[in-house]
Amino acid sequence: MSLIIGLTGGIGSGKTSATNIFSAEGITVIDADKIAHELTKSQGIAIPHIKKEFGQDFISKDGSLYREKMRNLIFSNAYSRKKLEDILHPLIQIEIKHCIETASSPYTIVSIPLLLETASYSEEINRILVIDCDEKYQISRTILRDGLNEQEVRSIIAAQESRQLRINRADDVIVNNADICTLENKIKIQHNKYLSLLNKYAEV
Repeated sequence: MSLIIGLTGGIGSGKTSATNIFSAEGITVIDADKIAHELTKSQGIAIPHIKKEFGQDFISKDGSLYREKMRNLIFSNAYSRKKLEDILHPLIQIEIKHCIETASSPYTIVSIPLLLETASYSEEINRILVIDCDEKYQISRTILRDGLNEQEVRSIIAAQESRQLRINRADDVIVNNADICTLENKIKIQHNKYLSLLNKYAEV
């Protein structure tokens, strides 16, 4: 059995920066968001299901998911969010399992923003790594990255698992309240820790 790390964290916490650093260390990173994007692009296999459940208004002219409109809906309507998750999560899980089976690095990082909101990955994931930061950084980073306003970011944060619950359920926590160099140093320490755990999980 190989070591599979489930990486998660709130919006704006720095998950992408963290996975980029792990990748630079030669570790295979499986990104659920990238898989979801592939599923919802033009001709993506999730598009017919989304069109059936939500209607043509949520499909862009090029045949891909109308992402801004869907985002506005699901972060203001929990029922709609659940409907979208019911479409996407099984498809994402199938692809993640396939990617895990073909991964060849010493251990594997699986980045799943909603890892703690679903029990679907309990069989695949050995340890949970949370990338954490203060809420003020979540807000400022997301505004800068996505062009959202503060209220929009706060509504997304409110729809996600609470920061404290994520920390409570984590095996490992990296606090990302500083610059990218600080994060890189913390990731490298965590990387070495995971390498030291390989024998333990190989015996399972």
